[in-house]
Amino acid sequence: MSGEAQAAAGDRRRGGGQGFDRSLAGNCAALAGLALVLLAASGCSHRQPVVQAPPPQALPPPAQPGNVPPPAVSEQPQPSLPAARIPPTPTPPGGITADDLDYIATHRPILTQEGLATWYTAPYKGRRTANGQVFDDYAMTAAHRTLPMGTLIQVTNLETGQTAAMRITDRGPFVEGRILDMTMAAAKATGVYRAGLAQVRIDVYETPKSINSGGRWCVQIGAFHSERAAMKLKEELLHTYADSNVIEFPGEDSYWVRIRPEGDNRAMAEYIARHVQPSEGEAFLTRLD
Repeated sequence: MSGEAQAAAGDRRRGGGQGFDRSLAGNCAALAGLALVLLAASGCSHRQPVVQAPPPQALPPPAQPGNVPPPAVSEQPQPSLPAARIPPTPTPPGGITADDLDYIATHRPILTQEGLATWYTAPYKGRRTANGQVFDDYAMTAAHRTLPMGTLIQVTNLETGQTAAMRITDRGPFVEGRILDMTMAAAKATGVYRAGLAQVRIDVYETPKSINSGGRWCVQIGAFHSERAAMKLKEELLHTYADSNVIEFPGEDSYWVRIRPEGDNRAMAEYIARHVQPSEGEAFLTRLD
């Protein structure tokens, strides 16, 4: 190789070496700059990094008709729940107070009803009435099938004009065509005691609960002369109205059947009262509360 060629080759080698050095230097400078940036960022390491909360969980789409899974069914049969107890509705001793009489004197009746009234006593002495209190011959109280417990009424004997105030504390009378059963004291005050039966007007002045809506209702059926007939109807009702509570219980020289529809629903009780056909007696729509 000539001297000039060797010199040129040496220049190319030196030139190539200088280009590599410049490239390496450039890369080192870039790395140094990145290190400075990272170092500057690490200078704020005492601050807690901001963590963004995750987006709220999306609600599942509404179920479409036909895609709703059937509810789980227990393999064990569920026992029927006992009918709910009706809480007692106490009234003042003696049935009414002076304030009740003042209320009647200063207000108009909210409901009027006419029909036959009678009175009742033994064997109910010492027993609890439907409102939870002990029956008292000398209290100004009465029994009605559908007025709310504790209702304040005034009873007028349409034959004699005698009038007396009293409260509803019991259920009855369970005799077709009669609308009111009074204690002995209430019957004497209205002139029904000696007659035993009289045409009366009931003026309703105050009710603790609504007359036209709500309430706890049942159907009382009877009276039956034999327990066997009452038990037979009970079995029929249990089969026909499986969701209802049906009981059989003794009365005075007789037997009765009571059916409480699910939820003590009034409409269902009215339906049963219209459609049940007892072999003896009648079906009476009755309010429990």
